[in-house]
Amino acid sequence: MKNKNDTAIIIPLYNEEKTIKKVILELQEKYPFYEIIVVDDASNDNSYNEACIKGVWLLKHIVNLGQGGAIQTGIEFARQKNINYIITFDADGQHTADDIKDFTKSLKDKKVDIILGSRFLGKAENISTFKKYFLKLSRVFTFISTGIWLTDSHNGFRAINIGKFPKFEITENRMAHASEIIDLIKNLKMSYIEMPCTIKYTKYSKNKGQSMINSVGIIIEYIIGRLTK
Repeated sequence: MKNKNDTAIIIPLYNEEKTIKKVILELQEKYPFYEIIVVDDASNDNSYNEACIKGVWLLKHIVNLGQGGAIQTGIEFARQKNINYIITFDADGQHTADDIKDFTKSLKDKKVDIILGSRFLGKAENISTFKKYFLKLSRVFTFISTGIWLTDSHNGFRAINIGKFPKFEITENRMAHASEIIDLIKNLKMSYIEMPCTIKYTKYSKNKGQSMINSVGIIIEYIIGRLTK
C-alpha cells in the first residue's frame, strides 16, 4: 500500500471486539488521508477479525505485552513507512475522532514536538468521582518525579513528532508507559503543550476500566521501572 500521508493514527488493541470496528470506520471516514495502524496485543476475543478492514495496517503480537508495548510496535512500524507524526488513540470508543484535526494542525503549525490531551481542559463525560480525583492526584506524582506540571498526566490521546526524535522509544510495556512518556519529554528536551479533548465514559468502558488496585499498581510498576534503570 502506498503511503497516504506523513501522519498515522496508532491504535493499541486488546479485547475490544465490541468497539474496534466502529472506531476504525469513523476514523477512516473523517481522516481518509491518514494511515491507521492497529496493533492487536494478543487479544483472546474476536478483536483481530473485527479490525480486519480494508486500508488498515493490522499488526498482531503473539504474546500480550501491554498497551505501552503495542504503541511502541506501532511507532516502529510507522517509522518503517517514513511517517513523521502519530496520534495515539484508544480502541474502546472513549476518544473523540473530531479532536484529531486540531491536534495534528497544532502539532505542525505550532511546531511543537508533542501535544498531550487533557480531559480537564476539555470534557470528561460521566467520569467517576474516584477516577477524577485519582487522575488529579497523579499529576502531583508526575510533577515530583519529572518536574513537569500537567492538568492530565495519564491521557492516552496524544500527537507526537516521532520523525524529529528517533530516540523516542517506549520501554515500559504496560500502563506505566504514560508516565514514561513524560520522562521522555524531559530527557529528550521535547517542546510540549496540552490541548483540550473529550473523553466519553460509557457503561462499557467503565466496566473495562482500571480498578483502584490496578491504578495503584501502575504507579508501583513505574517506580520499580525507574529504580531498576
